[in-house]
Amino acid sequence: MRSLQFTSESSSNGMIERDFTVGDVPGVLWSPASGADRAPLVLMGHGGGTHKKHPSMTGRADRFVNGCGFHVAVIDAPGHGDRPRSAQDEADIAELRKAQAAGEPQGPIVVPFNARLAELAVPEWQATLDALQQLPEIGADGPVGYCGIAMGTALGLPLVAAEPRIKAAILGMMWPDALVEKAKQITVPIEFVLQWDDELMPREACLALFDAFASKEKTLHANAGKHFDLPRFEADSAARFLARHLGRTAVAAQA
Repeated sequence: MRSLQFTSESSSNGMIERDFTVGDVPGVLWSPASGADRAPLVLMGHGGGTHKKHPSMTGRADRFVNGCGFHVAVIDAPGHGDRPRSAQDEADIAELRKAQAAGEPQGPIVVPFNARLAELAVPEWQATLDALQQLPEIGADGPVGYCGIAMGTALGLPLVAAEPRIKAAILGMMWPDALVEKAKQITVPIEFVLQWDDELMPREACLALFDAFASKEKTLHANAGKHFDLPRFEADSAARFLARHLGRTAVAAQA
């Protein structure tokens, strides 16, 4: 088992923030600043081109930690954040930028790129989960949830399919091409979000992925707007969903 090494610690806004590494994979763990009892762990996957401490990650972490008392962990995906890019990463990104500039569909590039990253990221996440569950404030038998949209789904959905320790997941906004067969293996409760006017991923593609889940409890949240217009209130819904399935009570967000 790869050991977890904490590299820094700070505290603000009711949260303790601890940077860590598991092997050569960097991550961050946010925990409640008060209370020594064990609490559920939520793993979060960041979006494409971002990193573990992107504002979308820190904002949701605050909601999950202060609103539900969860521990929240994020690791940098391969080639993102503090991790070096490979030659293949650089080539794929250059091809993506070219397609974006020409106004061409991005799916044929992004889908295989994400599938390659997922093959690397799933075992990294499992090693990270192994290490985090050695912490006394988390424990090996505590409930675990997952939250990741867009690339967070492309990398996280295969993790949820492979990892029986994850009991509920929030996913969404991703092409189904490389994910349908994995989705058919998932039976845990799912909350799935999509943007009805998404200019990158047609709604029919997202709906096909939602339909593929074998979960008896799966909920679809479709919001008007484009890809980057996901409403902030979806974070509140995610907190309530995870609290319900991981055994916590979600506190209403502050206005």
